[in-house]
Amino acid sequence: MGILLDDAVIIRQPEKEEEPTVITVNCPDKTGLGSDLCRIILFFGLTLVRTDVSTDGKWCYIVLWVVGRQNTRWGLLKKRLMEACPSSSLASGILYYAQLQPPKPPHVFLLKFCCLDRSGLLHETIDVTEVLCELELTIKRVKVSTTPDGKVMDLFFLTDARELLHTKKGKEDTYEHLKGVIGDTMMSCEIEMVGPEITVCCQGTSFLSDAVTQGMFNIDEPRDDSSTALQWPSVAMDNSLSPSHTLLQLVCQDHKGLLYDVMRTLKDYNIQISYGRITTKENTKCEMDLFIMHADGKKIVDPSKQDRLKSRLEMELSRPLRVSLISRGPDTELLVANPVELSGKGRPLVFYDITLALKMLDTPIFSAEIGRYVIRDREWEVYRVLLDEGDVGCVSKEKVEETVWKMLMSWK
Repeated sequence: MGILLDDAVIIRQPEKEEEPTVITVNCPDKTGLGSDLCRIILFFGLTLVRTDVSTDGKWCYIVLWVVGRQNTRWGLLKKRLMEACPSSSLASGILYYAQLQPPKPPHVFLLKFCCLDRSGLLHETIDVTEVLCELELTIKRVKVSTTPDGKVMDLFFLTDARELLHTKKGKEDTYEHLKGVIGDTMMSCEIEMVGPEITVCCQGTSFLSDAVTQGMFNIDEPRDDSSTALQWPSVAMDNSLSPSHTLLQLVCQDHKGLLYDVMRTLKDYNIQISYGRITTKENTKCEMDLFIMHADGKKIVDPSKQDRLKSRLEMELSRPLRVSLISRGPDTELLVANPVELSGKGRPLVFYDITLALKMLDTPIFSAEIGRYVIRDREWEVYRVLLDEGDVGCVSKEKVEETVWKMLMSWK
């Protein structure tokens, strides 16, 4: 097996408080490595302010300038970044075959607990979601609802990055963290490993109407001037500046997860970055110069392939997520959707941002579900949040959509 040296990831804290933290990654290269690293940065709630990437196709050197939070667990972040780096033997091709094998699917656990509804379901949900993120438990499905007798029933289908939830200590640790935020109102808490057939049965509503899919997922007319869309990006490709690479130039509006959106798109198209420089100007505009090529080492010269990549990047950078508030009979439902990578990974912290935005609006949740839908040959992760009908009328539809959108984009 290959060896990954401890200095493959170095995190250097700033000398001054206003300066960013610098993360350097020096390891064997693989297609999609940038996407995997950016997803981890996004999961830890960090903001990228500058990025430099260089690789010879076998070994890569990446520098990330990030702004963190006071409670950022830098040691754990380094561990997760190290885990995403290929081992050194991959650089010589020794484990090339093993690299191509699909990863073993993680175990799925059902967290089921019941508590008294103190001040609306929303506050329990945001507290629980934050705890699950701290414990590195990824929410795959969730069903949260209130009962007529004033209780909250939560069903969370989770995967565990630490691989501890099947142990007695892992379950006790999770219980203690939940008890710490919910308090004496928690009546019961159970954790058990379940099979994939259980998660399928518990997905909840499995149907999206034609009106919803047409309005939220209309890729035939991707331009959108609404308040839940970004400025239209500039995407250009040039094959004249390098004998072996295509220069991809992007100018777009900055937002949380921007580099992840670019990297996951290139990863889905099996495109590798050999050199790149990403800078943010005035905290609103981002410029990228990326020298790219297909994973087989060839430039992107086919006009049809260029057009497909250009169209996909324009769509992903103008609407990285979809937000809509709709009427469902007498009820009001908030829908938030994000595309799923071909590898099966979804966007991190979306449910946390949704609940935090609704908490700011003091808009309680009646129930919430997360499901995956295949729409026009693409898989989407859709968050369906049924709002408390007694409180929705106090806030306008536009205000709800705008507040959720700004939280997802990390705008004030």
